[in-house]
Amino acid sequence: MYYAGVVLLGLIVGVLVGLAGIGGGVVLVPAMVYLLTMDQHVAQGTSLFLQLPPLGLGAMLTYWRRGQVDLWAGVMCGLGFFLGGYFGSKIAIDMDSRNLKGAFGLFLIVAALLLWWKSRPQPLEKKSNA
Repeated sequence: MYYAGVVLLGLIVGVLVGLAGIGGGVVLVPAMVYLLTMDQHVAQGTSLFLQLPPLGLGAMLTYWRRGQVDLWAGVMCGLGFFLGGYFGSKIAIDMDSRNLKGAFGLFLIVAALLLWWKSRPQPLEKKSNA
């Protein structure tokens, strides 16, 4: 039953990756911690494993066929992602699991607030008759 849940979770996260372009960790890490009762470190490490090329390849190919991929930006951001991921993992691996979980939750709250703030309707600007 555990593995059926893991496969179902992967399927749901895969749909969200293709639909919204979100990283699997936003959904996958909390789900692995609370639904699969994984330790925060194990959940994050497992999520990082999933971010290897197979994760987004299917979704990326769909976007590629529609001309919706900036290859140069992806390569350059990928280089930064590689280096940042290395240094970020060095910090996270030494953190207490409880503190790491709190930091992850705080990140999600800040991201949600920023998305909510940007999604609010903006007032229309008055046209000047100059």
